[in-house]
Amino acid sequence: MTTIQSQLEMQALRYLARREYSRLELEKKLSAKLQGASQETLVTVLDTLEQYGYLSAQRVVEQVIQTRRPKFGWQRITHELKEKGIAEHLIEDALVELKATEFDSACDVWQKKFGQPPCNMKERGKQIRFLMNRGFSSDVIHRVLSRDYEEISWENFLYWL
Repeated sequence: MTTIQSQLEMQALRYLARREYSRLELEKKLSAKLQGASQETLVTVLDTLEQYGYLSAQRVVEQVIQTRRPKFGWQRITHELKEKGIAEHLIEDALVELKATEFDSACDVWQKKFGQPPCNMKERGKQIRFLMNRGFSSDVIHRVLSRDYEEISWENFLYWL
């Protein structure tokens, strides 16, 4: 093992000790940090880390889902995983779980931010845009907002129109 390779491994382990990184993220960080290393050396280090289980795409997916699910919808989480270079089959496996809990997550996010149904079209647009920016699908957004319209009185509904 060369000194550059051992330096790369040590730096990679320091990064991985703080949080989970995808292979693509770690490759970018290491190539920017130690520019004297060849691409082959970097690939060898990353392969070794994966072989010993220090680098795992599955753990990255689990970590992203765990930290992002309370605030974001499946579309935004999927986009983030794709940017991290996660394989499509791992993303598809995670989507099943994300889509199953999306409505509950959207209700929680909406409740924390707004807590009451919109009183006019401007407020409704604001709430829709907020939830869309968080990555929730339009079906879920419609269900969240229509659920709360069922709870308001008929007089408020006529005012809203």
